Amino acid sequence: MANITLITLSCMLILSSAIGGISAVEYPVSNTAVNTPGGARFDTDIGAQYSQQTLDAATTFIWGIFQQSNPSDRKAVDTVSLFIDDMDGVAFASNNEIHVSARYIQGYSGNVKEEITGVLYHEMTHIWQWNGNGQAPGGLIEGVADFVRLKAGYAPGHWVNAGQGDRWDQGYDVTAKFLDYCDELRSGTFVAELNKKMRDGYNNGFFMDLLGKSVDTLWADYKARYNN
Repeated sequence: MANITLITLSCMLILSSAIGGISAVEYPVSNTAVNTPGGARFDTDIGAQYSQQTLDAATTFIWGIFQQSNPSDRKAVDTVSLFIDDMDGVAFASNNEIHVSARYIQGYSGNVKEEITGVLYHEMTHIWQWNGNGQAPGGLIEGVADFVRLKAGYAPGHWVNAGQGDRWDQGYDVTAKFLDYCDELRSGTFVAELNKKMRDGYNNGFFMDLLGKSVDTLWADYKARYNN
């Protein structure tokens, strides 16, 4: 049976006045793949302490992006657990847990610390974002997570350029770049206000409410702006 490295530290988030007050979130990190090459690389190239610091920083950053200065605007989460697992794929978030693939860590050929930092910002967004009680398109949910990664400065070089993509809700980098365009139209508040609206439900009319145009018209304008 593989040894399990478990490090549990309480990371206090001392938030700035812009975020509002003091809130404590704990970030236990478990490397369940410590005896695999990817698990070993996590320990040497990334580490539990850095991961906890990143999750802490991501939480503060996301609250800022979502303009959630009042704790009542946020999800009531006091623990987010990170697991490094021997699994396929890249990562996923569920039930206030983030699972990252040790196989992905092992196979990544670039700066793995920077890449996993971006992955953690993406997955932490899933922990905190509202999803319209499950009614929002999956592509929009993934797009918001990549929008946060983009604004944090961890967008990989292989992402699409602005204006590329087939549908506004295609997801991930395509939708993230579209949301960045929409955010610009509302002076940097669109994603925050959209997320707030998605607390209790979702419909495409939210785009009309916030920007005065349908999402399809906005997508057409976006494509035209970049000649795509």
